[in-house]
Order: sequence, then C-alpha cells, then structure tokens
Amino acid sequence: MTVHNQGGPCIELEHSLRSEVAAISPFVDKLMRLIRKSGCADEAESDVEIALREALANAIIHGNHEDPGKHVHVHCRCEPREISIAVKDEGRGFDADAIADPTAPENHGSIHGRGIYLMKALMDEVRFEEGGVVVHMRKGAGQTAGNARQRSSRR
Repeated sequence: MTVHNQGGPCIELEHSLRSEVAAISPFVDKLMRLIRKSGCADEAESDVEIALREALANAIIHGNHEDPGKHVHVHCRCEPREISIAVKDEGRGFDADAIADPTAPENHGSIHGRGIYLMKALMDEVRFEEGGVVVHMRKGAGQTAGNARQRSSRR
C-alpha cells in the first residue's frame, strides 16, 4: 500500500490486490482505519466501506474472474470532507447501462446488479469508465445514505 501525504490535509493511496476474494477484507479493514483517522468521510464511513467492498468484489469476481494472474488496482483520495475511490480491474469490461434494476419485481430473483445498486445508493457519485473496467466513486463527509434519502423525500 502506497500512501502519499500531499503536504496538507489530503491523503492519496494506491494499492493493487490479488484477484482473490480473501484479499478484500484485510485490505478494506486497513484502508478504513486510515480513512477513519483522516476524518475525510465522517459519518459516511460505513457507506464508503460497503460500496468499496462491493466494487472490489465485482472487480475480482466479475471483472477478473478470480484469475490469480490478474490484479485489482485501487486509487483512494481523502480530502477534507470528501473521499474519492477508483477501482480498476484487468477484465474486458461491461456495459453498465445494460445491468437490470435489481429492485424491479421481475429481477428480485436475479443475483446480478445488486452491488452496483448498493454503490449508487450509498455514494454521492458512481461512474464507470474505460468500458466498465474502472468504477469511480465519490462521497462527501456527513452525507450518509439515510441523510440523502431524507433530504430527497422532503422535496
């Protein structure tokens, strides 16, 4: 794990994980300790953790097909009151627009799309690039999923 302190309250980290599901928890646990210490996600830490676990699982399982010769690359940037994370796999990508809504009644039995749905529900911004091999996620501090839903339901 490489951590860069940008001379201020910003921390930038780059790390590569083996394409093994067992590598997810140890990495996420370490990164979340760093995020908690930095204070860049405040009350939104659990949202960030769940979204990160989903992004890593998708990259390892669906992107790299758990190929031990491939890696998942993570770039994390903690700034005051905001965190951004990019997860890149070495797979062929996918069409994010073609993923069915897992909340639609006809898809309740499907095992696909739930991780992307959770990432979008928990983070302020989620976008896929490079044909789906990179997912960028951003979360502002103090913006928990519950707070966002309350604000949007008041409108």
